[in-house]
Amino acid sequence: MSKNILVTGGLGFIGSHTVVALHEAGFNPVIVDNLSNSKLGILDHIEHITGKKPKFYEEDVLHNVDMEIILENENIDGVIHFAAYKSVSESLEDPFSYYENNVGGLMSLMSAMKFTDCTKLVFSSSCTVYGEPDVIPVDEQSPVKQATTAYGSTKQVCEIMLRDNTWLDSIALRYFNPVGGHESGMLGELPLGTPNNLVPYLTQTAAGIREQLTVFGDDYDTRDGSCIRDFIHVMDLAEAHVKAVERLFDEDRDMNKEKQSPDTKNFEVFNVGTGKGYTVLELINKFEEVNGIRVNYKVGPRRDGDIVRIWADTTKSYWGLGWQAKRDLGDMMKDAWSWQQNLPGTDIFE
Repeated sequence: MSKNILVTGGLGFIGSHTVVALHEAGFNPVIVDNLSNSKLGILDHIEHITGKKPKFYEEDVLHNVDMEIILENENIDGVIHFAAYKSVSESLEDPFSYYENNVGGLMSLMSAMKFTDCTKLVFSSSCTVYGEPDVIPVDEQSPVKQATTAYGSTKQVCEIMLRDNTWLDSIALRYFNPVGGHESGMLGELPLGTPNNLVPYLTQTAAGIREQLTVFGDDYDTRDGSCIRDFIHVMDLAEAHVKAVERLFDEDRDMNKEKQSPDTKNFEVFNVGTGKGYTVLELINKFEEVNGIRVNYKVGPRRDGDIVRIWADTTKSYWGLGWQAKRDLGDMMKDAWSWQQNLPGTDIFE
């Protein structure tokens, strides 16, 4: 029988793509989203791709009693938890809201899961837990250093919560920089208001919605002076979440666990990236190359909280999850632009 997987934040960027990937893998996804940073119209786009509209609840994970009811009524077997604030810059301006929502949201969800005896959880973590790394690429044994933003700190606290609550069987995916969109052009990143992330600001600039893109710094010690990131296609990331869910239900999991810190019996972490680092300027150049369009950008001053360079060692994900990224930077930029071009005239904003 198909397992029922609750996806919190399931109408968001990564969540919506993961719902599609879960459906394609034979799972039955159930979505919870409070629509604070998403739109209900995404449900119709998921249905267009998969041929089935998932069960949806407009609810906030902070409401743990309501979460208990959903978990019980839908006979949920496991949870993928995306629902959280995610802007690095915003977290610098309003750290309290980030702790309240991100840490409080996970605590509320865990309370509901414990009450309903649901013990399988995949957590949306981040490479920001590594801070400014001493060694590149970073693997899962790299030290978790003091985060440079409140956003990163909330991810660190949430991982500690998962590790310490041994009744819960959990996997944290520390992913790098998800970009792109579904190859159909029907799903992608949909920031409400001014984008805080690079690629949606880039595509909106190319579309004429934004006047100019700012590259924050070109004087770093990198190939071209701009920061280096490990950009990963969102569908590769979605498929990693499916692999993590499958691992949680693998009866032989305890026999083949990687004996690597900081894993415990009930908690594992995996990097999810491509293992390659691209500069911000290289990403812009690739976007222009594959889409045949020029982007109006300028170089501005460095931005507080930005890490100079980071990319993943994904060896553990390959062996432990049976997963590796399949799509390259060109695919990411083509699919991101395809989504942007499809946005005008859609009903998503209604």
